[in-house]
Amino acid sequence: MFNALTKFIRHQYQTDDFIPLHAPVFAGREQDYVSETISSTFVSSVGTFVDQFEIGVATYTGSARAVAVMNGTAALHMGLLLVGVDRDSCVITQPLTFVATCNAISYCGAEPIFVDVDRDTMGLSPIALEIWLTDNAAVDGGGVCRRKRDKKAIQACLPMHTFGHPVHLDRLVDVCARWSLPLVEDAAESFGSLYKGQQTGTFGQVGTISFNGNKIITTGGGGIILANEDIGTRAKHLTTTAKQPSTYEYFHDEVGYNYRMPNLNAALGCAKLEQLDQFILAKRALAAQYEAFFIGGPLEFFSEPVNCRSNYWLNAVICEDRLMQDALLAETNGAGIATRPIWTLMSRLPMYENADCGDLGTSEWLEARVVNLPSSVILERSA
Repeated sequence: MFNALTKFIRHQYQTDDFIPLHAPVFAGREQDYVSETISSTFVSSVGTFVDQFEIGVATYTGSARAVAVMNGTAALHMGLLLVGVDRDSCVITQPLTFVATCNAISYCGAEPIFVDVDRDTMGLSPIALEIWLTDNAAVDGGGVCRRKRDKKAIQACLPMHTFGHPVHLDRLVDVCARWSLPLVEDAAESFGSLYKGQQTGTFGQVGTISFNGNKIITTGGGGIILANEDIGTRAKHLTTTAKQPSTYEYFHDEVGYNYRMPNLNAALGCAKLEQLDQFILAKRALAAQYEAFFIGGPLEFFSEPVNCRSNYWLNAVICEDRLMQDALLAETNGAGIATRPIWTLMSRLPMYENADCGDLGTSEWLEARVVNLPSSVILERSA
């Protein structure tokens, strides 16, 4: 079985060399735009490409504002601050995620509460969220959701669209509204994914995207904040050191953050944004090839949820058990093909092992079975 998979992957990528999990593809005007930036000398936080990239992402997603920052984690940190998360509060999130999701909560001085994921999305479950809130929380007379046992404010809900697959957003938005919880979407992996025809990252008060080197499009390092006009204006102010506009004076009216995306990175992003739709078509074509290959075998290909169009950032299979997961990882990596297990649950990491948790049965089941497969864009597939 594993030998057949190795041959299949090598056939897709047409190489006998090492095959990475997800490598960037540079096939557009990247060199032209980056060279233009260098020639202009505006390579840092001031330059026209930052504005162009923000406008381009806002237009693509349908968001009122897009504010570019230096990475996806900075976007998450700022997103939580923008909805009011502060010290000694709580944020509900999922345990099955990349560590940046929880680290951003910690940067605010808040603590995570882990709620289980759905089997069909691998993202935060609205049903599990409702159950946890009913058992453990209450909305006080001032409209603040609080944990019953210590009256700590629960100031946000932070789902993550795992591997580009949208969570059940309609139901999640509804639960959050009824429990007075601001919704911040960690759309780091799902740029270009649609839920019922709408871009992920645009359902909550704030959405965040990552443009790390391994994402569907990259700025080298970078992220973006999606929000309405008011929140977006405040995001721009806070991420540019809270400096008041002036021809030459330096006056900062509050504690700000130097989270600005350099113009050099934005130039790369503008070139990649021009290719995004082509990349999505290519990645979806690769996913279809994987799905067909696994039909009738012991490995289950993870397909997009109903009513969604996933970007299939990372393709994934579900093994029968931990033994098969370990064997698949050993065989493929030993053959020069990069595969990876899903993340260790955040609730098992030393800095979060004492966090409040609901029943995490589905997360634990997936942790022991999911493996990611090579998912780099193959441009010919977009034809």
